[in-house]
Amino acid sequence: MKPSQLNNENPPASASSSRDNPCLDRDSTIVVFKVIADNSVRYLLPYAQFMYAEKIPNPALEREPDAPPEKMLIRFACADVVILGSGLHRLEEEIQKYELKFVKSADRRLAATLKTHIAAVTVTLTKENV
Repeated sequence: MKPSQLNNENPPASASSSRDNPCLDRDSTIVVFKVIADNSVRYLLPYAQFMYAEKIPNPALEREPDAPPEKMLIRFACADVVILGSGLHRLEEEIQKYELKFVKSADRRLAATLKTHIAAVTVTLTKENV
């Protein structure tokens, strides 16, 4: 087995099954959520500090027709995670069960082949807890 196959952060880019998605993964045994932001900084956010998630249409669509159609805010006690993409209902389902293992953005060229595509990920640490 190749070393890249041992690393779950870089699953195959194929969309042949829901498990072959480079944007996210799930695991029912985890207690932290890994966020790989667009600037390549990695954050481990404990599910014990999860406050809420909100999914809305991306307001940027009014100005930019090519913008990702959905926006999700995931709020933790120590950070806010903003995700832009499509098919983000899957993230809702995995967060609801505390099974979302990681998220990261993937190249826009993959959007057509993925049921859930993450175009951008940003993390903002809350000032009062930093």
